[in-house]
Amino acid sequence: MEISQTKENNVAVVALNGRLDANTAPQLEAALNALVEAGETKVLVDCSHLQYISSAGLRVLLAAAKGFKKIDGTISLCALSPTVKQVFEISGFTSIFPLHATRDEVLNA
Repeated sequence: MEISQTKENNVAVVALNGRLDANTAPQLEAALNALVEAGETKVLVDCSHLQYISSAGLRVLLAAAKGFKKIDGTISLCALSPTVKQVFEISGFTSIFPLHATRDEVLNA
């Protein structure tokens, strides 16, 4: 999985490309922990190129949400594919994370 990070309109954007599973989850965990430690309070995870997410990936996102909450920050997700969105719906994570259709929807809000 590839992870790229940018800063747009005062929002830290983390773009995921590939599969988020037990093998790749530590990469994302390190990236999100670094943002928490840097004090970033607005984070958007762009899932437009995320093909798959496992329970390990969900765990990393949940831990990150808790970390951002401690610093009065927010983490939201955008552009989930139907398959990935279904995993979020089944797991109940749609009530934990703000989900947006596009990156621009968040950045222009």
